[in-house]
Amino acid sequence: MKKQLLLVTLLCMGNLMAHADNWPDGTKMDKWFENTSKVDPSTLGKQYVITDYGVKQDSTVVQTEAIQAVIDKAAQEGGGLIVVPKGTYLSGSLFFKKGTRLMVDEGGKLKGSDRIANFAIVETRIEGETCPYFAALVNADHNDGFVICGKGTIDGNGYHYWNEFWIRRKWNPKCTNKDAQRPRLVYISNSSNVTVQDVRLQNSPFWTNHIYNSDHVRYLDCYIYAVTDGPVKGPSTDAIDIDKCHDFLVDGCYMNVNDDAVVLKGGKGTWADTMSVNGPVERVLIQNCHYGDVAGLLTLGSESLHDRNIILRNCKADKSHRVLWLKMRTDTPQHYEYVSVENITGNTGKFITVRPWSQFYKPGERKLPLSKCNNISFKNIKMTCKNFFDVGLSDKYQLNDFSFVNIDVTDDTNAFDPNLIENTVVKNVVINGKKVK
Repeated sequence: MKKQLLLVTLLCMGNLMAHADNWPDGTKMDKWFENTSKVDPSTLGKQYVITDYGVKQDSTVVQTEAIQAVIDKAAQEGGGLIVVPKGTYLSGSLFFKKGTRLMVDEGGKLKGSDRIANFAIVETRIEGETCPYFAALVNADHNDGFVICGKGTIDGNGYHYWNEFWIRRKWNPKCTNKDAQRPRLVYISNSSNVTVQDVRLQNSPFWTNHIYNSDHVRYLDCYIYAVTDGPVKGPSTDAIDIDKCHDFLVDGCYMNVNDDAVVLKGGKGTWADTMSVNGPVERVLIQNCHYGDVAGLLTLGSESLHDRNIILRNCKADKSHRVLWLKMRTDTPQHYEYVSVENITGNTGKFITVRPWSQFYKPGERKLPLSKCNNISFKNIKMTCKNFFDVGLSDKYQLNDFSFVNIDVTDDTNAFDPNLIENTVVKNVVINGKKVK
């Protein structure tokens, strides 16, 4: 019996690997995506335990300067691993220099200050624009090989930021995320060969992980969390924002945040496609993840230009609001193509949403090209849904070449209409127990 089960398992794995060899557009997937092995901290150079250099185990005192001094010392000495040991250490914005990495030991917690004054204002990337804004708690720029590891916690201490955000929104409903003045938890930019593994990333005041203009980035077995119920929810706490990046792997992560889980970004605005700071997102593989309460498992937008060769597969959703969300900004030229969603189970409000998106809408003087969504495929889906097909048409974008294969879902609205999309393939689609003809 055990041999039979093993054979079945190997056959299934073989089928998955065979499928994984190609991106949705048919091009061959690089073997880099097969590597889910963890980085061994012992290979990351000299270990700089922060308490060995004057940082105190004290959860009440902001120790930004003392912790930054340890990072600077390691950088001056050729790099190494900054270790946060057991205990809680309060800090504002930290900047990891070339050759420095971060490990948070199990039982250790790097905790962000709840005062925005403890976060530096720097030239950074935020909401599809490059501008002065508050740095994150953990920042790494031009730091190839950067690693965050360990089984400890990076905690954004977001409660007061969240509470003040909702108060500002009551006073001014048009208050933007930038107006609310909240730091992100982790910001990594202009870097290659990055790994974030095992760590618990929680309670971010704003976006949890923001990766900009980087490549060959791996998130492995991370726990990413923000409050989604109770009197004060964590607004805009996106789990992972992938901004103008290519070759990106998210594997085995848990995500529960009060906004989207994995979000693709690349710029926004009428002239965004002409600016060098903006750009496409290409070759992203999200697999083997578990989602709690999230707005969308995978969201393209709201600051996207061109997203191509994106795979979401082998994932489970407990109570997502959407599985795939294509946000169509009518003030931005957008093209989403070759996106594959497959082997998804669980519960969701909406499965596929394609709608105009107008948050912080700023049209300019330009006749925009028609935005497009094409070659979007769904395969092997078994879910409980309230609305499987939330698709709206617009004269600002075109939808074509979608495919739905091996779908078994419930749908309270029963609104599936493949005729809304040009050249749609429907094969073995069952909704509410009835096969779609």
